[in-house]
Amino acid sequence: MNVGKTLTLFASHTLVAAIGFAVGVYTLPILTAPDSPELAQVQSTAQQALYRGQFVRELADSDALHWGEGEVTLGPDAIAFEGRLAPGPDYQLYLSPEFVETEADFNRLKSRMVRVGPVKTFENFIVPLTADLDPSQYRAVIVWCESFGQFITAAQYR
Repeated sequence: MNVGKTLTLFASHTLVAAIGFAVGVYTLPILTAPDSPELAQVQSTAQQALYRGQFVRELADSDALHWGEGEVTLGPDAIAFEGRLAPGPDYQLYLSPEFVETEADFNRLKSRMVRVGPVKTFENFIVPLTADLDPSQYRAVIVWCESFGQFITAAQYR
């Protein structure tokens, strides 16, 4: 076998492996995600809302692979979301003292934020609040991909 053929085979196999890895990273969270809460359950939780906000796609660091759209509500016991998120791994929900829409702003303010909990579904979610967490002390809710340090979406609610 000549050197050129060996390099071509190596390059093509490396490219296929890289594409396979990328597809796996994207699809694994979809395949392993638990069932989303029923819409009635999300709407019931939302009826107790003290605050409301909107996740929109047009944020500065949102793009075709990192976005959210729908209504997020914050009640005394839970944060509920009716809408859709771009699928991805290790999403975490944060409350922030300021609205942010970029990774740089998120990282700048992270020490002043509170992590509420994991977001495990990509269509609708309910994340319980602990008794000591007061949403009135914050202004925005953020979905962040912890594994890749990637901004997904945010909503200002006060």
